[in-house]
Amino acid sequence: MRTTIELRDELRAKLLDMAGRRGEKGFSRLVEEAVDRYIAEELSRAEPRRAALAARGSLARVEAADLAARVAAIRESWR
Repeated sequence: MRTTIELRDELRAKLLDMAGRRGEKGFSRLVEEAVDRYIAEELSRAEPRRAALAARGSLARVEAADLAARVAAIRESWR
């Protein structure tokens, strides 16, 4: 699929240089690889967040307070 994006001149120059070193005429493949990598990283960061939010409320208040105290004690031992 073709699309138009706005790039700073220096970024475009770097992309053209990198593509040239790879033997490619344009930088579309580089942009596609960068977007693929960015999306994969964002999705991998979002999954633990979703899992944590799904677990929200699954502990009783006493259990949550106990867990928080234990975590604080462990973090204190790191110093």
